Amino acid sequence: MTMAIVVHGGAGTIPAEREEIVQAGCKEAAAIGWRILKDGGSALDAVEAAAQVLEDNPNYNAGTGSGLATDGSIQMDAGLMEGHTLRVGAVAAVELIKNPISLARLVLESPHVLLVAKGALQFALERGMSLCRYEDLLTERQYKNWCATQNAHLVNELRYSLCELATCPKRADKQYGIAEVVQEQLLAIYPAQEVQGEKHGTVGAVAVDTLGTLAAATSTGGIVDKHPGRVGDSPLVGCGFYADENAAISCTGHGEDFVRLLLAKRAADFVAYGATAHAAAESSIAMLSTRTSGEGGLIIVDRLGNVGFTWNTAHMPYAYMTQDMQEPITGL
Repeated sequence: MTMAIVVHGGAGTIPAEREEIVQAGCKEAAAIGWRILKDGGSALDAVEAAAQVLEDNPNYNAGTGSGLATDGSIQMDAGLMEGHTLRVGAVAAVELIKNPISLARLVLESPHVLLVAKGALQFALERGMSLCRYEDLLTERQYKNWCATQNAHLVNELRYSLCELATCPKRADKQYGIAEVVQEQLLAIYPAQEVQGEKHGTVGAVAVDTLGTLAAATSTGGIVDKHPGRVGDSPLVGCGFYADENAAISCTGHGEDFVRLLLAKRAADFVAYGATAHAAAESSIAMLSTRTSGEGGLIIVDRLGNVGFTWNTAHMPYAYMTQDMQEPITGL
């Protein structure tokens, strides 16, 4: 049986100075997952290990390096699934967990499917998993991104307040002497600010092992500057990840639209109906583009070891390896 593994480092816009770094991280993750497959390990073990590597790499928005919510908290989501058994494990809005994908694996091995927030942390402690410090997850890059978002919010609030003052008929000229020309000046001095930075950064892996078993894993810190408690597609089976007897899929992007379309499950169904892995990926992201305004991408492997990946964003770092290759191939 043909083995294969594919990993991704999130869909979005990658600055030129980070392109080689994120591709190298994906290559490392794919190589470690491949080593497990080559040694006879399961697809589930391979995708968990690959996701762990990406979670430990501060250059991605998952685990160490996760984005901050508006209140400065770091809340992470993760999920994984084994195809032939349909076993699923997922966690959402968890804090102080260095490797959320490993906690999701513990959930998979339990009677549960999805645990969230404090309940997930309680479960982690019950299963012997130790908690990390907030500082262990925080990176300078994400802290700067968070500071930029807070500054943008403050500027926008100030701009709104000043413009409201300038157009208020009871306050404009009589008491403050602010005319329309001053309003235009305020707009020039305090233009509306957009939150910059890489908002998406979900990581994921899919694999098929020597027994033909498929597995998928996805992990994320969520959208940067998200509302506390927000959960996207990453821990939701059939949305941000899925695996059955036909294919395994991991998604990345604007999670709300992936949830609306159940995109991971749709991709698996395309393969079940006879599409190649590549065609299934293309059709799924085409549906995302036509049915919604969402952006993102996905990776997929089928039971025969064929791989596929596509995205409608500027970039999606990836790496993959199949049985006829000497080392992983990377791309962006």
